[in-house]
Amino acid sequence: MYNKETQCIIGDCGGGYESSIAPPIFQTSTFVGGGEYSYTRLSNPTRTMLEREIALLEGGRHAFVFSSGLAAINSVFSLLKNGDRVLISDDLYGGTYRMAQTYGGYGIEFEFIDVGDSQNVENALKNGAKMVFAESPTNPMMKVADLAEIAALCKSHGAIFVVDNTFLTPCFQNPLSLGADIVVHSATKYLSGHHDTLAGAVVVNDEALAERISYISMTLGNALSPFDSWLVLRGLRTLSLRMEKHQKNAFALCEVLKNSDKIESVIYPGLPEHKGHSVMKGQASGYGGVVTFTLRDVKDAGRLLKGGEIIKFAESLGGFMSLITYPLTQTHASIPKEMRERIGINDRLFRLSLGLENEKDIAEDMLKLLS
Repeated sequence: MYNKETQCIIGDCGGGYESSIAPPIFQTSTFVGGGEYSYTRLSNPTRTMLEREIALLEGGRHAFVFSSGLAAINSVFSLLKNGDRVLISDDLYGGTYRMAQTYGGYGIEFEFIDVGDSQNVENALKNGAKMVFAESPTNPMMKVADLAEIAALCKSHGAIFVVDNTFLTPCFQNPLSLGADIVVHSATKYLSGHHDTLAGAVVVNDEALAERISYISMTLGNALSPFDSWLVLRGLRTLSLRMEKHQKNAFALCEVLKNSDKIESVIYPGLPEHKGHSVMKGQASGYGGVVTFTLRDVKDAGRLLKGGEIIKFAESLGGFMSLITYPLTQTHASIPKEMRERIGINDRLFRLSLGLENEKDIAEDMLKLLS
């Protein structure tokens, strides 16, 4: 395994076709001959190349790519059966919450807990659980889970440990090396990085889990298309470079926000005062490009909701453009009010995904929005 900077560029060394530098798109549904490839729902050379590269970056043996991040999570939840119990982050993406609610109707119990406190996880595991699902850092409150500690707890209780690694990517964090059983990504975000495709990924080491995920993908028919696989492959080439720039801009913007009298709090795990800073410093090589902040006065929210010339008001994250999101009415609107309030999602909270623009230009645009 090369350094991540190099690995992103060279990809799967053995996956070239006809000596091509850029991977070709096998835009076909069917193959003749009954060989390795027969039907694209089952497998496709472009998708295989992407899966191999994501597996390499995550330090996993097997990767599977899906039509969206939620399709990837759906496939992981499809491992469960009636009567199973799942411990899941209480602070998490609203789409994952909706997915959990849907599976709850199938007789699967989901208990929402603060995964930033390992003691909570240990206490909940005493009542039995088939799976623990954690975001780290969480969306949008940026809580940090001690992945190695939770992995050890899961192993001792026979639970599958799943980590959503979307915010940090394999360039900054590798949960499998910390003991996780499954890593999921919304590849729509940083892995693609260009605001132009939907994709998801699941990475595992265990052969039995790999066989089950493969069967689920084949059965549900939710695998990623050849063209979208190619778009994510293109994004991987600059992933390491982009993550460093996203992070640099995040640190710079934190200073701007901390020095503004319009801001009550800034939440970013790269800040020494963040509760999970020391844990993340020990288990990750970076802190990502997402910053959450709270306004002092809700009256200032209206200007932010309009967006700026550089910072656009939009729901996604992880692309080349800086995007500001209002979790209350966007990403977390489906989460019950009492749960949002307990977590800290209110009408003064915003999530900012730093893009690749010049840091001074981003700062000036933010100051205009706050003025």
